[in-house]
Amino acid sequence: MTVTGGAAAALARLRADGDVPVDISRLPAREAAERELSDPRYHENDPNLLQRGLDRFWEWLDELFGAASGATPGGVLGLVVIVLAAAGLVAALWWRLGTPHRAPGATGDSLFADGPRTARDHRTAAARHASAGRWNEAVQERMRAIVRSLEERTLLEPRPGRTADEAAAEAGRSLPSHADDLRLAARTFDDVTYGGRTADEPAYRRVEELDTALERTRPTLDTASTGAPA
Repeated sequence: MTVTGGAAAALARLRADGDVPVDISRLPAREAAERELSDPRYHENDPNLLQRGLDRFWEWLDELFGAASGATPGGVLGLVVIVLAAAGLVAALWWRLGTPHRAPGATGDSLFADGPRTARDHRTAAARHASAGRWNEAVQERMRAIVRSLEERTLLEPRPGRTADEAAAEAGRSLPSHADDLRLAARTFDDVTYGGRTADEPAYRRVEELDTALERTRPTLDTASTGAPA
């Protein structure tokens, strides 16, 4: 059996006082070598746990990148082109579609986040936010005023958990001349509430004008009872 380094030192210590080596079996020799190599002086320059983990990570990343580049036409250059093209596609879709909206009706999408308030209360809050230039909050409160007003006029049946999209769809049946504007207002509400968009004054004024127009509009007689189809 060939032994080097610390193992050799361990065997040397097992020699007798003379020059005749001690004949030992494999298992005791290995145990003696392990005891010798466990001496801290043999590990003073070993990398720490963090360094060993980083080394393993970079080795894994290098193997992964090498395998991917080997399977891609054009090698490393081809892989880089594909990655850049994918990143560009994702950026284009994000720019075109914006932040993904949550599905209507999902938990937390309710139009009214707080307790019952009148349409007048919501209009007052919207005007206060608008005067301070807080257009997101102004849009939200004005849309709530629209829906609450329709409920007060019995054009919509009061229903907890209703979303802006649902309210717009239901109200559009009794107020068909404003159906498109109602859908646009609901979309604006969703954009600023769930989509991370920022409203501006023109966006708020459109919702405000819709609220005023709805107040002056008489519903269609065959669908005005509760906002449901006849």
